[in-house]
Amino acid sequence: MIIRPIHDILLLPDVSYYFRKEFFKDWTGEDLDTGTEILFALMKEGKEVSEMTEEDFYPIGLLARIEGFNEDDNVQVRTLERVDIEDLEIQDGYITASAASRPETVDMTEGEEKEQFGQLKASLLKFVQGYQWGLWARSFILQRKNINDLACALADYLNLDTDAKYAILAADSVRERYELIKKAIHEFIEIAKVSEEAQNAHKDNQEQLYREAAIKKQIDYLQKELDDMHPENMSDVRKFEKKIARSGMNKEAKNEAEKVLNRMRQEGKESHEYGLLYDYLDFVTSLSWKTPKMPSIDLEKAEEILDEDHYGLKKVKERIIQQLAVMALNRKQHGSILLFVGPPGTGKTSIGQSIAKALGRAYVRISLGGIRDEAEIRGHRRTYIGAMPGRIMEGMKRSGASNPVMVLDEVDKLAKDYGGDPASALLEVLDPEQNSTFTDHYMNVPYDLSNVLFVCTANTTDTIPEPLLNRMEVINFPGYTAVEKFQIARRHLLPKAMEAMGIKSDMLEIEDAALQKIIDEYTMESGVRSLKKHLDTLCRTAAVKLVKKENEKLVVTTANLADYLGKKQLQHEKKLEKGIPGVVTGLAWTRAGGEILFIESKLTKGKGNLLITGQLGDVMKESVQIALSLVKGLYPKETAVLEKNDLHIHVPAGAVPKDGPSAGITLVTALASLVTGRPADPDCAMTGEVSLRGGVMPIGGLPEKLMAAQRAGISRVYIPAENVDDLDEVAEEVKEKLEIIPVKTVTEVLDRVLLSKETEK
Repeated sequence: MIIRPIHDILLLPDVSYYFRKEFFKDWTGEDLDTGTEILFALMKEGKEVSEMTEEDFYPIGLLARIEGFNEDDNVQVRTLERVDIEDLEIQDGYITASAASRPETVDMTEGEEKEQFGQLKASLLKFVQGYQWGLWARSFILQRKNINDLACALADYLNLDTDAKYAILAADSVRERYELIKKAIHEFIEIAKVSEEAQNAHKDNQEQLYREAAIKKQIDYLQKELDDMHPENMSDVRKFEKKIARSGMNKEAKNEAEKVLNRMRQEGKESHEYGLLYDYLDFVTSLSWKTPKMPSIDLEKAEEILDEDHYGLKKVKERIIQQLAVMALNRKQHGSILLFVGPPGTGKTSIGQSIAKALGRAYVRISLGGIRDEAEIRGHRRTYIGAMPGRIMEGMKRSGASNPVMVLDEVDKLAKDYGGDPASALLEVLDPEQNSTFTDHYMNVPYDLSNVLFVCTANTTDTIPEPLLNRMEVINFPGYTAVEKFQIARRHLLPKAMEAMGIKSDMLEIEDAALQKIIDEYTMESGVRSLKKHLDTLCRTAAVKLVKKENEKLVVTTANLADYLGKKQLQHEKKLEKGIPGVVTGLAWTRAGGEILFIESKLTKGKGNLLITGQLGDVMKESVQIALSLVKGLYPKETAVLEKNDLHIHVPAGAVPKDGPSAGITLVTALASLVTGRPADPDCAMTGEVSLRGGVMPIGGLPEKLMAAQRAGISRVYIPAENVDDLDEVAEEVKEKLEIIPVKTVTEVLDRVLLSKETEK
C-alpha cells in the first residue's frame, strides 16, 4: 500500500480522481498497477512535503484504489473509505503508518440524500444560467453523481482552506457532512452574486462618470463659445483659467493655482468655501509675475526730478543718484537697501515717490508702525479663518508691477509680542540673497522680490534690531534750515495748499516777511510738517474771507498774520541776555529736531546733598556724577563749599523726559561756573560727552544741534574734535553764522567759556 501525503485537496469517499503518474511514482519508485491501494494522509496547511513531521498530519485519512489509466497515462483513483491513521512515522523521507476503518453514522435515508443532491444541483444550474460560461458549467454539474462528487468537483471554486476541507472529511455524520457541503456551496453562490452586483454597480458608475465627463466637455466647449461671444458674462472658472494662462506664474505658483481652481470647479458656487477659493485666485492672478526688462536710466532727468520735488537734501540726493548709476551700469536691481533716518516732516517718504518717478516705476507705500504680528509681514496660512496675505504681497498687488519702488515706512516702530517678531520676518524681505524666493504663508508659493527697490524710513535707529539694521545703508536727513524751509514753503507747500483750497494765485499773496515769521514763530520742528499745517490753516481762513467777499485780493503781512493763524503758540528758547554763574547753554537732539538746553545749578544751605530735577534719565544722572567728580578734581579749593551746602541741578522743561550722554561737557561747565562764581559766556553753547579723565567724546545729531544754536542766536559753539567730519552734513548758511570750535578736553572749554567774575555780557 502506498502512503501519499496530500494537502489542499477535498477528499471524500466514493469519488473518482485523476492524478499524473509522477504524483505517485516519487513515493513508490516503481510502476503502478490497477488495484493498488493508496492511503492519502492529509497534511496541515502551510507545510511543504519536504519539511513534514509526524505532527503535521491530520489523524483521519482516506483509503483509495487505482482503477486504471486513461489515454494520457493519467492515473484514475477511486476513493473507498475514511480511516484512522495510526503509528505514523517518517524515516529518510519515507512514511510508514497503519490504518483502521472509520465507520460513518448513516443518519439520512437514500431518498433524503437524493432530494438534497437534487436541490443543490438545481440551485447551481439556476445560478450559472446567467453567465456566458453557463452552458459548460451546466454540463459539468449534470455529470456529478452524488453530493460528495459535486463537492469535490467544485472544491477549487469554494475558497475552502485546508482546515475546512478536513472538517468535511472528518464529519462522522452523513447529515452533518451534507450540511457543511451545502453551506460552502450556498456561500459560494451568494458571494458570486454579491461580486457580480458590485461589478455591475461599478460598471454603471463608470458609465455614469464617462457620461458626466462627456457632458462636461460639451458644456465647457459651449461655455467657451459663449464666453468669447459675451465676455461680460464669463464664468468665474473660465475667467481664472484665462488669468492663470496669461499670468506668467512660476511653476510652483501655477500648479497651486490650478489645484485651487479645480477644487473651486468641483465645489460649485453653493459651497461655503467658494468665496475663500475665489479670493485666493483673485489675489494670485492680480499679482504681476512677469519681470520686465530694466529700462535705461537717465541720470540727468532723475536729478531734475529730485531737484524739482525736493529743495535742499544735497547729500541725500547724491547718494540716490549713486544708487541709480549703479543700477544703470548693471542693468539690474543692485545696491544696498536705503534707510532714510531723520525727524518727521523732512521728506523721507515723499522722496521715495520721486525715486519711483525718476525710474518710471510704480510706487507703493507700506506703513509698519505698530505692527506686532509676524503674519502682517508673512501673511496668514489659509487654514485660519479670515486668512489674509501679508502687507508686502498686498503692496505688490496694489502696485500692479513686479519691480515697484516700495517704501517701508517707520521700521523703527515695529513691535514684538507673542504674535511673533515682525522685524525678523522683514529680514527675508530685505535680504537680496533670500527675497528672490519669498514665500507668503497665504500664497504658499515663492514670489520673486529681488526686482523691488526697497526704501525704508525711520525717525531713529535706536529701536531697530541690529540684524535688520545691518541689511540697510543709513542715510541721515538732518532737517531743514530756516532758509530751506522758506524755499520749500514758497515753491511747494504754499502752491499745494492754495490749490487744495481752491484759491487762485491772483487771490492771495503772502509777503516774504510774513512767511518767514510763520517759520520762526509758529513752528519749531526740523521738518516742514507743522509748517504745512499752518499754511493749510492760513489758506482755509483766507477761503472764508474770499467767499464772504471781504476783499477781492488778500495780502498777508506780518501785521495781519495773527488774523489768519491766531497768536503764536510756540516760543523757542533764546540765548541768555547775560551770563549767570551756574547756568550754561547746552545743545540737545530730539526726534523733532535740535533744541538748546539750559543746565541750571544752585547752592543752598544744607549738608552736602545732591538734588537732581528735570526728569533726567539714568545716562544723564551718571553724567552728573562724572561732571561733579571732574569739577572737584579741577577746583579742589572752590569745591570745598559743596560739603557745607546742598547742590541742586535742574534742566528746564521738567515735564519732558531727557536722557543721553551729550550733556556731559555742559554739566561740567555749569558746575565749574557755580563753584568759581565765574559766569559762562551767554553767546556760547556746547555739546559733548565727557570721560572721567576729562576728555571730550563724540556725540550724534550734530547738524540738528547746530541749527538749533543758530536759531536761538548763539554765535559760538564748542563740539568734540572727533565730530569735525560731521560738519560736512551741516548746511552752509548755518556754518556761516556760527563759530564752531572743536575741543578735546574740558579744560579747553572752561578756559574759553568762563568769564571773570566782574565780566557781564
